[in-house]
Amino acid sequence: MHRNRRIDALTVPVIEAALNDCGLAPERVDELILGNATQGGNPARLVALSAGLSETAAAYTIDRQCASGLDAVLTACRIVSDGDAHIVVAGGAESLSTAPWRIAKPKSLYHLPRFIGVEPTLMDETEEPHLFEASEQLSQRLNIAREQQDAWALKSHLKAEAGRENRKFVGEIVPLRTTPEEAKDQSAAAGASPEDFSSEPPWLPPEGRLTPANTSAMHDGAAMSVVVSEKVWEELGRPPAIRLVASVTRGVAPDNEAGAPMEAMLKLYDRLDGFNPKDIGLVELSETSAAQAIAFSTSLGLEDDLINPDGGAVVRGHPLAAAGAVLVVRLFSRMVRQRGDGKLQYGVATLGAIGGIGVAALFESV
Repeated sequence: MHRNRRIDALTVPVIEAALNDCGLAPERVDELILGNATQGGNPARLVALSAGLSETAAAYTIDRQCASGLDAVLTACRIVSDGDAHIVVAGGAESLSTAPWRIAKPKSLYHLPRFIGVEPTLMDETEEPHLFEASEQLSQRLNIAREQQDAWALKSHLKAEAGRENRKFVGEIVPLRTTPEEAKDQSAAAGASPEDFSSEPPWLPPEGRLTPANTSAMHDGAAMSVVVSEKVWEELGRPPAIRLVASVTRGVAPDNEAGAPMEAMLKLYDRLDGFNPKDIGLVELSETSAAQAIAFSTSLGLEDDLINPDGGAVVRGHPLAAAGAVLVVRLFSRMVRQRGDGKLQYGVATLGAIGGIGVAALFESV
């Protein structure tokens, strides 16, 4: 719907809406941190100025590929915790449809320049698999059948469709035009059936198990959060919020990239001495494939219903560097919605990133 919008055109309305929800003026923002993987330069500064933030507000861009947006939020939490700022706007944005092409410099005058794909870390000289190849390898290694993956993807579609019909996403979506469909998540196909999934051809024929239906699509998108100090939170009247408890990063072999979120979660458990993982009431996982989500759930012994209760990236899309920031927004939205029933005190946002990196963060409702 918003293909070919510049990154600032995608992000500025989201920042304005986030600040408006908090009751904060743009001039009060101390810093903006933006995750982005494809634009190059420092688009955070362009976005900050376009959003009407003060010229004295610093701005910088983080690139850890898919984890960039979550990294931006975690960095903002550390800056505020250290007392270096009181109000930081942080998140991720990706306009894949307008991202500049990258051309590798030829090694010789007699060679033609070579275009580089959307993942700038992937070069012909490396043996690192494409994201879906890593998930395919995980699927084969753990013997996750095509039927299991299609069933998970269908369930994700049905959860997203139910969430949309129950208007659970209204507070998460910022319309860029004043039309009714703008406030409605358009990703979930109404009336999805098992046949819609079983008929899709595999990405890697003839025996591949991953298909366009059980993997995530690359989307344009932006997601932003406002991170404030305890002092500002008190000033605002202690509105519903989530607080960072702990976060970890974990590197894995590039060909185990799809397993990176699992490894990050295990490291998070080790870090939280005395914390009972059973107290986690919600996990937002950027499920780049159903195979990854199934492996994650099975390996950690998590109930399927704890993971992406409103559908995941398989249905709602994967906007690369914005993906991790999307997880935080969804975590906030659901934890705040259900804060009164006492069942969602703790939630986790986790995902893997190109190159074999996992990030996981535990938040609590306050």
